[in-house]
Formats: sequence, C-alpha cells, structure tokens
Amino acid sequence: MTHTTKNDPVRAGLDRRGFLRRAGLLAGAGTVLPLLGAAAGPTASAAGTADGDPDQLFQAGEFAAAGRIYARQLHRDPGNAHAAGQLGYIDLLSNRFTRAEHLLGRAQRLAPDDMTVRRRLADCFVRQDLLARAAPLLPAAQAEQLASVDGTPYAVDGPQATRVPFLDVDPLPQVRGAVNGGAPATFVLDTGAMGLTLTTDAAQEAGLAPVSSTAVTINGRTVTTYLGVVRTLRLGEFELHNVPVSWTDGSIMAFPDGTVTAGTLGTALFYHFLTTIDYRGRALVLRRKTPAQQRAFRAEAARTALRPQPLWLAGDHLPCTPGMLGGYGPRVAVIDSGTLDCGLNTSAANAERAGIPVDWDHPIPVNGGTATVYPATAARMSIGAAVAHDVPGTVGPTPWEGLTGFDLLGNFTHDFFKPFAVTFDYTAMHLFVG
Repeated sequence: MTHTTKNDPVRAGLDRRGFLRRAGLLAGAGTVLPLLGAAAGPTASAAGTADGDPDQLFQAGEFAAAGRIYARQLHRDPGNAHAAGQLGYIDLLSNRFTRAEHLLGRAQRLAPDDMTVRRRLADCFVRQDLLARAAPLLPAAQAEQLASVDGTPYAVDGPQATRVPFLDVDPLPQVRGAVNGGAPATFVLDTGAMGLTLTTDAAQEAGLAPVSSTAVTINGRTVTTYLGVVRTLRLGEFELHNVPVSWTDGSIMAFPDGTVTAGTLGTALFYHFLTTIDYRGRALVLRRKTPAQQRAFRAEAARTALRPQPLWLAGDHLPCTPGMLGGYGPRVAVIDSGTLDCGLNTSAANAERAGIPVDWDHPIPVNGGTATVYPATAARMSIGAAVAHDVPGTVGPTPWEGLTGFDLLGNFTHDFFKPFAVTFDYTAMHLFVG
C-alpha cells in the first residue's frame, strides 16, 4: 500500500557531496521507522510568567530550568497542554520513559490534534520497542511496518559484545554486515541516519518485499520509499533479528571515489546497544545493555579519566550534547556524523559569535541547489575535554533545529571525531569522547 507525504527539503540535511544525493535518501528521514509528515516543532506557545519564559529557556537548551517552570505552570493549570507536552519532551530527551509517557499522554488527551505531541508519544514507545502501542499514533505506512514486526525488534543472538573492524574510516566509517543470510556487504555508520537503510540493489539481493511504501518529495523530486523488516542482520559476532528497514526506489549509495555501499547503520540501531564508534581504533563496538557491560565500560572509562558528558536524544534519532566553538559555549550541539569532508556545520550567527572566519567568496550549493553554504575552519572546537583544532566546516542554513525543536550550536560531525572514540550510553544518557 502506498501513502503520500511531503518532506521539507531541509530535512534531507546538508549535501553529502554526491553520496546521499545519488542515493535519493534522506539523512535522518525515510529510514527505519520514519515519522513522515509530522510537525517539526511545538504547535503552541505558553506566555511567560513571573518565573521567566520557559519556551525561551527550552529554545536555548536550558532544559532543567525550563522544566521547572513548565512543572509549576502545569501544577497551577492542569489543563495546560503545552506545558505538559514540553515537560514530556524534556523527559523524552533523557529517555525517562515513564514520566515522558505520562506527560505526553496527558498532553495528547488535552490537545488531540497536536501532531508534535502525537509524534513524540509514538517515539517514546518506539524507543522502548513497544511497537503495538506506537502504531496507532503513526501515519499508515509506518503503522503497517510496525505491525509486521513478528517478535522482538533488534533481538540479539551472540556474545555480550562484538567488535566490527572498519574497512576504512574515510570518507565515512564503513563496516561489513550481512542481511538475511546473504553475502557480507559494506555499510556506512551515520548517527544522522535513523536506523537500517538499504539501496534498491541490496534490498533485492536480500529478497525483501515491502510491507508498505510512501511517496516522499526531496528537493522537488518525488521518490518512493519502501518500508519492510529484515529477518536477520549480522554484524561481527552479533546476529540481530526483526530489524525495520527502508529503501528508496532506484537508490544507490556511492562515495565520491565511486565506492558503492549497501546501506547505512544509524541511531535507531545504535541506541539498542552501548555503542562505541571508535574512529581512533577503527572499529564499531556493540555491547549489550546489561548492568555488567555498563559497569565494565564505566570502570574502563574511569581508568582512562574519560568523563561523561550529558547525552540527549532529540527528535526521533538525533543525539545531542554540550559543545564549544572556541570560547563560545557550552551550548547544545547535535551529532550527525555523516557529513563528508567536514567536522562542523553551523550558522552564520554562531560563526560570528565564535569568531570563526568564513570564506564568503566560495559558495557551495547543497540540497540539490536549494541552499548554499560557505567554507569555514574552526580553530578550536570541543566536547568536554575532547578538543580538535583547525577543523574544516561549513556555514549556512542548518536543518537540525527543525528536527530537535531547540536552538543548536551546530552539528559536530565526521572530521571532528576522527581522533577519538565516541561512546553513546543511552541507558545512563551519557556521551564519552576521548
């Protein structure tokens, strides 16, 4: 069954220098369990009070301060749908699922037509693999995909952890994986992608039949994205079962050097594990999210003086953490790791605040020519004690704010992380970079 929706071209993210553009795929949409057609930001606004304006605090990434005021507003006015919805989203950012479900459910009952609240409540269930509860909240194509998952999503056979060596770290990290018992193929790691995405050829080779499909408009071109479920996905010593997947009609995924890959692995897969993308050691490390694995990793981090940073999961798949550009910050930055030949995407306003010089004489068309960015180099950028110097980047329109619902310092991406190992702990909601 086919369902039609329109996608804002900015949702496609910045141009991947021919990689995702040739794939006809979205960076962070049209992938596993995409919530297509949902509103991107709050649909209502709460007036400021004597406590201050919680919307302004939330927009600035001051989530705890905003949450305290939203809570007081909700206490004074139990019918305040906006306060309930925002407070629920703040809990969802930190995977506090019980509170998020309660508050987002309350907001939905108070404002049943609020599609943002509906999308966030669905994501609260999806993150917990409660797909039957998420399905009624989703567009028909995604609901059909979830209903077709027979068994536990991302069920794992294998040891407690596995290490999958990189084939290469550039232009993006690549590992070998096998779908439905087929031959091993090359997959790209990209935290800005939703989950498992395949090319058309890879989907055909795996014998996949779509459960549903949706027509998506990207940069003025309408393509069909197919949704299905992979029986098995082998990564290292792990065999994953019941993995939602998407592929786009006629898509290929080729790097600028002509290397063709089979698909991407993204955040919806990564948040099922204690995941390390070890750029320095050139490997993907997946650990089961057990107390023993958590303790072992934290002990290892303590021995190397690796300090945790806050981790938020915004929208339905975008990891965020405090970052700094030079002496500006800390402010919330997004981690969409899949931008080629780049370590930073930020706005002109943030570049000016951080004192980053911009090469305005050499514009770069992106998103199929619908937008323009400009080269820039960050003399210093950092997450906690992880510091990188002279990082190449771009300045111009940034799409991530529309997906997260709050202001961002920018996107910290591939070239920034190359000297480091990056661990995403979606249980304790900590990020480790070092």
